[in-house]
Amino acid sequence: MGRPGAPRRRGRKRGIRSNALGRSRGGFSTKVHAVTTTGGKPLHLALTPGQQHESTMAEELLVHAEGEAFIADTGDDADRIRANVQKPGMKPVIHSNPSRKSPLPLDRSLYRLRYRVECFFLDLKHFRAAATRYDKTATSYLAVLHVASMLLWLR
Repeated sequence: MGRPGAPRRRGRKRGIRSNALGRSRGGFSTKVHAVTTTGGKPLHLALTPGQQHESTMAEELLVHAEGEAFIADTGDDADRIRANVQKPGMKPVIHSNPSRKSPLPLDRSLYRLRYRVECFFLDLKHFRAAATRYDKTATSYLAVLHVASMLLWLR
């Protein structure tokens, strides 16, 4: 018991990747992914490291989406994402990626509602602890984001 040596692993993952920190051009960062209502109120939040692409979280976010349409930005334009959106009967409202050979039709009246997600992120940045990640672990930072989201719902 009192022998020298490395401590035993306790089964938890530590480090940069497990704490949703990733190196991007601006340094260490974390991406916050959100599903919101059309009024800009959050329904689900998720974290990924900064260098991870947005489209990797589309399936998880789709599980928490409600309504008749799934409005997303150009980064989520992929055939597999569009197919997964149509499975539960939702309409994909995703602007076509410029690299797509033939652009797909876009319902511009619904796509205009996407700015409300951006408004949610702007409101989230009014909370200092959410805007500048002070927390070391991803679970602590996600808790701060949930508290800020609750306060936004109470407004």
